[in-house]
Order: sequence, then C-alpha cells, then structure tokens
Amino acid sequence: QVQLVESGGGLVQAGGSLRLSCAASGSIYMINTMGWSRQAPGKQRELVATITTSTGSTNYADSVKGRFIISRDNAKNTMYLQMNSLKPDDTAVYYCSADRPLQKYWGRGTQVTVRS
Repeated sequence: QVQLVESGGGLVQAGGSLRLSCAASGSIYMINTMGWSRQAPGKQRELVATITTSTGSTNYADSVKGRFIISRDNAKNTMYLQMNSLKPDDTAVYYCSADRPLQKYWGRGTQVTVRS
C-alpha cells in the first residue's frame, strides 16, 4: 500500500500563489508516475499535472500551463505543485495520486479556494 498526504491548501486572493505538497509513504517502490488532479463542486475530477519519478518528465492540463509547476523530491518522497496567478476557476479540492503497475493510489485531498 501507498499512503499519500496532501498539505498546503487554503484561501488565497485571485492572482496569488500557493504551493501544495504530497508526502508519499509505504510501498513507494515501483511508483512510476505521480500527479495532481482537482475536483470542483458539481464537476468531474480533472487531471492537472503529472510527473514521472524516473526522468521528471511533466505534463499539464491546458488550463494550468504557464501558471502551475509540478516537481518532486525523490529523497524526501514528496511531490509539489506550485500554483501561481491563481484564478477563481482554480477553486477545487486538489488530490495527489501515485501510479504503480496495475495500481493507482489517491490522497484525501486539500481544499484550495481562490477569492475574486
């Protein structure tokens, strides 16, 4: 099993920044990709960004390109999401995920609220 714990959410004014963290523990070997997704009230969960654990290759949703940066510190088993130029539309619960072959793990989420 893999345990994922998100932190760093909160309330911020539009145009502001937040940095989310995701600490991974447990059977973290063979995790090949980690990512951030978000879910706003009444909407489906949306993939925001992913990063591979081996090469650090990243991918972003069009809605966050140029504003969000995903990174990881393998020594600390922690992944980050730097969110800049935040908009009210970014308001959602943000979830961390980790992929192993045939298995996907999720954290419990952290709330991000952007006030206009």
